[in-house]
Order: sequence, then structure tokens, then C-alpha cells
Amino acid sequence: MSKPYVQSIAIDNSTMFAALNRSSLLKLYSRPRNFFSLGKKFSCTVATAAVRDAIPPKYSTSRSGNLFSRISPVRRDNDVVQVLDQWVAEGRKVYALELQRIIRDLRSRKRFSQALKVSEWISQTRVFTMSPSDHAVHVDLIGVVQGWKAAESYFKTLSDQDKNAKTFGALLNCYVQEDLLIKTLVHMQRMKDLGYCSSLAYNNLMALYKKTGKLEKIPEILSEMKTHGVAPNNFSYRMCIQSFGERSDLSSMEKLLDEIESKTDMSIDWNTYSIAAYHFIKANEKEKAFTCMKKLEEKLDKEAMGYNHLISLYAHLGDKDEMMRLWGLQKLGCKKQINRDYITMLASLVKLGEFEAAETVLKEWDSSHHTYDSRVPNTLLIGYCQKGLVEKSEKMLRDSMETGEKPTPNSWAIVSAGYLDKGNMGKALECMKWAIAVKERDEKWKPKPGQITKILQWLSDEGEIEEVEAFVWQLRTVMSVNKQMYHALIKASVRVGRDTASILDAMKTDEIDLDDEMKMLLCLR
Repeated sequence: MSKPYVQSIAIDNSTMFAALNRSSLLKLYSRPRNFFSLGKKFSCTVATAAVRDAIPPKYSTSRSGNLFSRISPVRRDNDVVQVLDQWVAEGRKVYALELQRIIRDLRSRKRFSQALKVSEWISQTRVFTMSPSDHAVHVDLIGVVQGWKAAESYFKTLSDQDKNAKTFGALLNCYVQEDLLIKTLVHMQRMKDLGYCSSLAYNNLMALYKKTGKLEKIPEILSEMKTHGVAPNNFSYRMCIQSFGERSDLSSMEKLLDEIESKTDMSIDWNTYSIAAYHFIKANEKEKAFTCMKKLEEKLDKEAMGYNHLISLYAHLGDKDEMMRLWGLQKLGCKKQINRDYITMLASLVKLGEFEAAETVLKEWDSSHHTYDSRVPNTLLIGYCQKGLVEKSEKMLRDSMETGEKPTPNSWAIVSAGYLDKGNMGKALECMKWAIAVKERDEKWKPKPGQITKILQWLSDEGEIEEVEAFVWQLRTVMSVNKQMYHALIKASVRVGRDTASILDAMKTDEIDLDDEMKMLLCLR
């Protein structure tokens, strides 16, 4: 099955870096995750029976003559089915284990709809008899791609033999993913009655309570687990620690930490200490935070993410020396640093205003020839803008252009926002024009509406009419035409005494109606 929802709730960057991300710029330019659904339509032909117990040939992402190497480069969902059909038409064997590994690999790459196509092909062609585990994966994939209703419908078609703890758990996860508390509780009760409730099921329920803001319920679930003889794992305790911390119940949090540390059958992981330290820092309990952070460090074993959390915690405490010490250890202990590691270190240094050290880290990243990720330099750009050093952020972009780098539209938009905050509208406009001009470097990029509104308002009041027209025309290449654009054109035209007939005709073509403010402006002619 794909990673259950609860795994993604474990302390992550959004939790640990919350204080680093509170500025309007960081919030404005963080990238949302995109989710989408694809239809259920598919086709297939009858295939030869799969060999379930035979050992399939090993495969990799290389272009070797195996099934995976054919499916891997495919991007359109229905093409996956065609690849499978063609494989069988060539008289090649279909191994159950290989198909299962292909599904697992596609899911790990978030290619869920393609993974579902493979699973549907297996079900339709009956190349092998699907086990309850296979059905559980299928339920989970349907939930991700088509939603909980489709997953529930498929679950109902399963035989009693296939409705076991795994398939019940997969459907539970579908409900949790979509925040369906009532359905989750009803389904959970069925699982309890059947004796199917594992720590994973309880952890899913804890995660749902966290998502829905019912933090007080999480310790109750932990108590219920113990009562029913279901052993809590690190995730169970971590969720409870986080629940106490977010409700500022530090006394209960400490007691639970002591309880876990006293257990001989499990060991606290670094993630749990990270959560506890974070909440101690928030409560200004620095000594207790330091104690947790030292224990956290002892748990690190070439774990880059653990170093990232610890560095960010020391950033909260303003301790640059410890940050630099850990950065050095991370570079020695971990095979290599990825872009995420540099973003963490840069954000931590920026938080402390240590721009010289941040510039050194950025140069180190630049010389490491990592895959270019604009979020790395943008972290420093945002830091400059937060401190009012917008000119320096612009110079950084222009210097990078001279060395052959190609700043993304988001980078220019960050600088534009910085100039807006300083009230330098001319420079804000100039940088926004640059952002739109390089839009092909990130076709998904769109300017922030609030930013555009401020620039259009200034242009309509003070800009040359030709400048207003040129900017509106440029805007139309990256966003849908709207009333604000026409408002700026009308106001600027009225201000200089220009006829507005052509603008009104264009509004009719674009099906945009005059509002009261526009009518008042036209009356001033």
C-alpha cells in the first residue's frame, strides 16, 4: 500500500520550520502541493496466466529488456495498459512479483493513476489471483485517484475471505485521507468487533483527530490501545507528545516522555525528541529543550533530516555556533547534502540575520552542481527582503544572470514583493515585468493577485497610459483578464483625457461588466 496517511503526519518541515516561515514573503511564495483525480476508464485484452511463485528477472530504471523499463518512461495512463497488452502479445511471461513491484515503484513516485491502471489490468485480465494484500493496494489506489466512494464500492465487492485486516485498513485510510470522521469511527468499530485493529489503525485515527483539531482525543486513543492490548509504537507516542505540546500541557508531555524512556522494549526515536524540544522552546523552557536536543543528537546516525531538525531548533534558540557545528557534522556523516538540507541551513542562518554565513553556504551549494532548485537561492532572497535589503536581493539576481544562471519568475516576484513592502512601486513594477518575461522557466507560475492589485492601483493613479496598457497586455499572458485590469485602464485613460470607447468594446468582448466604480470614473470624463 502507499504510505498510510499517518506517516505524512510525523513531524516534518511544516512543523519544525513554522517559526522560520511566518513572514508574509515565505508564506506567499511557498509551493502548494497539487492533487488531481483521473477517470476510471480503461481497456485491456486477455493475457496469459502470470507465474505467481516464479522469481521474476531483476529490473532497474535502465532501458533493459524487461517490463518495468517499458512502463517507466510512459506518462499517459492508458498507454500503460497498451504496454502491458503488447508485452503479452509478444508471448512474454508476466510475473506476479514483477507486477507488484512495478505498482510499488509507481506509487513511490506518486504516479498513482498509472499504478491503478496496472492493478486494474491485473484484476480484469486475471493474470493471477489477487491476494488480500493486492486488494488492499487496489483499494488504497482507488481512494487516492477516484476518492473514498469508489474505494468503498470496490471494497463491498470483495469476498469475505478478502476482507481482512489489510483491506479493512486500506479503506480506513481512505476515510482518514478525506477527513471523514464519522465514517472513520463507524468503520473503526467494525474493525474492533472483528479483531482487526492494529497500531496502524489507531495511529490513523490519531492523525485524523489531529487534522480535525480534536487534539484532546489523542491521549484517549493511546489509553484505549493499552487497554485493548494493542502495543503503541513510536508514532503513537509521538502523536500524543505532539498533542500535549500543542495544548501547552508540558507536564503531561514530560510524564509521557519519562514513561517511554523507561520502556525496555522500545527506544524513542529522534523525531519524538525533536517535537518535545520544539514545544519546550515555545514555552521558553530552554534547559529542558537542551536536554531533549542532546538526546536527539545521540539518536542521529547519518540521518540528514534529523540534522535539519536539530539545526532549525538551534536557530530558534539563536545559537549560530551549534548550527555551524551540526552543519559540519552533517557534511561529514551523511553521504551528500541535497537541496532540502541547504534550504534548512540557509533559512536558519537568515532567521538569525547571519547573511555573510548564508552567502557562504549558498556559494557552497552553487559549486556543488546540485540539480537547480530555485527554492535554495530564494531562501536568501526572502531573507534579504525581510530585512529591508531589497536592493541586495535584486543585485543577487542580476549577478546570477551574468554568470549564466536563469532566475525563475518566482525569484523576480519575491524581489518585486520586497519593493512593494518598501513602497518603491516603480521597482516593484520593473521586477514583476521581469518575472512575467521569464515565465517559460516555470510554466505553472502565476503572479500573486494581491501583488498585481497593488501595482495596478499605482499604475492607474500615476503611470503613463502607455505603461498601463503594456503591463496589462503582459499580464494577459500569465493570468486571465479581469475587472482590475480594465479598472486600471479606464482610470488611467480618464486621468489623461483619453477616449475609452475601445476599452469598453474590449470589455464586451471579454464579457466583463462595468461596476459602479468604473461608471463613476467614466462620468468624470
